[in-house]
Amino acid sequence: QVQLVESGGGSVQAGGSLRLSCAASGYTSSAYCMGWFRQVPGKEREGVASISSDGRLTYYTASVKGRFTVSQDSAKRTGYLQMNSLKPEDTAMYYCAAGRSYSFYDGCREYFVWGQGTQVSVSS
Repeated sequence: QVQLVESGGGSVQAGGSLRLSCAASGYTSSAYCMGWFRQVPGKEREGVASISSDGRLTYYTASVKGRFTVSQDSAKRTGYLQMNSLKPEDTAMYYCAAGRSYSFYDGCREYFVWGQGTQVSVSS
């Protein structure tokens, strides 16, 4: 069974850091790209960052550039989202997803499996 499980969410003060993990099982994670999304109740889901299957290409939405870093450890079948200098507006449920293709212009695409989400709360 193909599955993604996120962890690492929590509550921090503004300026703090968190590292989210996304563990893959049931498939060879190195064959797919990975994306990170976030969603606040009542708002549309927002793509935050993504990484190509070989880890060489990354994509970030403008609001997180310079603060978030996406990475992966193929041997552990795990993707990571390091979040630094967190702001209250980063508060959201964060999800990871695996995709089948990657675009130089807008990152990972053709998502076919999603994690259950992990909550990130940043207080001012």
